[in-house]
Amino acid sequence: SEVADLLGLMHYMESMRVITVLELVAPTSDENVTVTDTEFNNVPVRLYLPRRAPVGLRRAMVYFHGGGWCLGDAGMKSYDHMSRRISNELNAVVVSVNYRLAPQHHFPVPFEDVYSVTKFFLQSNVLSQYGVDPTRVCVAGDSAGGNLAAAVAQQLLEDPEVKTKLKAQILLYPALQALDLNLPSYQDNANKPLLPRSLMVRFWSEYFTSDPALREAMASNRHVPAESGHLFQFVNWSRLLPAEMRKAHVYSGPTFGGAELAREHAGFLDPRASPLLASDARLRRLPPAYILTCEHDVLRDDGVMYAGRLRAAGVPVTHHHAKDAFHAAMMFTLWPLELAVGHRLFNTYMDWLKENL
Repeated sequence: SEVADLLGLMHYMESMRVITVLELVAPTSDENVTVTDTEFNNVPVRLYLPRRAPVGLRRAMVYFHGGGWCLGDAGMKSYDHMSRRISNELNAVVVSVNYRLAPQHHFPVPFEDVYSVTKFFLQSNVLSQYGVDPTRVCVAGDSAGGNLAAAVAQQLLEDPEVKTKLKAQILLYPALQALDLNLPSYQDNANKPLLPRSLMVRFWSEYFTSDPALREAMASNRHVPAESGHLFQFVNWSRLLPAEMRKAHVYSGPTFGGAELAREHAGFLDPRASPLLASDARLRRLPPAYILTCEHDVLRDDGVMYAGRLRAAGVPVTHHHAKDAFHAAMMFTLWPLELAVGHRLFNTYMDWLKENL
């Protein structure tokens, strides 16, 4: 991907998308679940409807896939497998969203797509059409999709048109802030699979712009202007991380950059892109959360800090920290990339859903 990009043959993310294409499976129904590709509010979704006769109203999940806002698809084998199992085992309607991707569609387009689908689905007539209990709907997502799920949960609080309240938000190894890309987890896991620091920086920068100047500033962690310095209180890991994750790292405070990049690409200072920047007053109103973090993951500290801030705001939080896991570990449940840790994380997540959704 890097060679093709440097030679001007193909954008880096275009060649990375080959991975997505190779993983795609058609929407195939089985004896348990009816699977269709359709649209909600003009946004493509893959819809999973349980076939068994409902006993009362069903639960529902609106799911946002990961891939750094640049890659991924609801139709990838691993996402299809997870959605199918959730629909069947929880007797739940699952709406898996195919939002538009960067770099063709920068922030806020991916967010607006997932928000549009969620708002559409939460209408009482739509919930009724699919036999869904309005008190048992959650948003969920992994990685960049976890970012979108957290942002959607926050935005719904401000929307007077939405009457249905979410039962829960599920954030699986989420990316939650683009202010400090030098957290202890970014340093400790800079070169670990599947998400080295350089790739996460690339994902963040491409979400906002293809201008390499932002990527370079983010890589050196000098992209936030001094006038936005007050926002660092929300991501101050010296206060928000437990000692075992701070380890020997010493907090030195932010190194500020110029104001021009932030003026041109202000998205990284927007809570819709960095949900950790939300005020305590806003967090207080959020639904219960399930947050999965993995020790060997650059995004570990984002999830840990958010779990801590939500708890401090009085929100019920189940924080599952997997000390032996890496980013996206839950995807590894199918042959030939099948790992015991993937099955364990998915089963723990399913158990929580059965109890709490």
